[in-house]
Amino acid sequence: MIEGTTPGATWVRAMFGRVAPRYDLLNHLLSMNIDRHWRGRTVARVAYVLGRPGARVLDVCCGTGDLTLALDAGKPAGGLAADQAVRPTVYGSDFCHPMLVAAGRKVEQRRSRAALFEADALQLPVADASLDLVTTAFGFRNLANYRHGLEELRRVLKPGGVAAILEFSTPPNRLLASLYAFYSRSILPAIGGMISGSRDAYTYLPESVRKFPGASELAGQMNAAGFANVRFERMTAGIVALHIGERL
Repeated sequence: MIEGTTPGATWVRAMFGRVAPRYDLLNHLLSMNIDRHWRGRTVARVAYVLGRPGARVLDVCCGTGDLTLALDAGKPAGGLAADQAVRPTVYGSDFCHPMLVAAGRKVEQRRSRAALFEADALQLPVADASLDLVTTAFGFRNLANYRHGLEELRRVLKPGGVAAILEFSTPPNRLLASLYAFYSRSILPAIGGMISGSRDAYTYLPESVRKFPGASELAGQMNAAGFANVRFERMTAGIVALHIGERL
């Protein structure tokens, strides 16, 4: 678990801080660059929200900012380029300071307008009903309390606002699930540990995925937390899933 006030949260914050310098390299290497596709599809699915006049967007657990930057550079529905349309105001938040430092460098390099701030996803310093879109990519499973996390995402959304959760999942096909489990528990920690110098970080990853609710179960939890029109789509044979829900 990452965010919260438990001793486990403190350990995981420190662990992510240690791997921050090599985090992007390993994400792209271990996913064979498919992670870029997952984020791109997420941006495409929420383009109708990005195109709302004056839209305000928060990417929670933003890590090194890949989804935050993709949202800021994304195309609103209708096909207009970001510089030809009324661009949304995009924020990124994370509770791991070294991750935010890495994200800040990328924001500067790409001359992005995105703004970053440090915060716990379970206690966001954001007013009620103030955002049009809240996203999180590969960070939600690290929350200490999923129900509380969903309620917090819903709290900060305006009526009609949208939450998008991109997260690792378990493939529904048993053979693929077995192969993915072998890769995650044997190959991923070896490569991740060798490059990052922190094998425990890449041992934690498959364990956190194993404990995370399946796609259907997470959809049910979103409904229980008050989201409406909840739907999800699996990507790359179910290795990841994108969940979308609305606050009515």
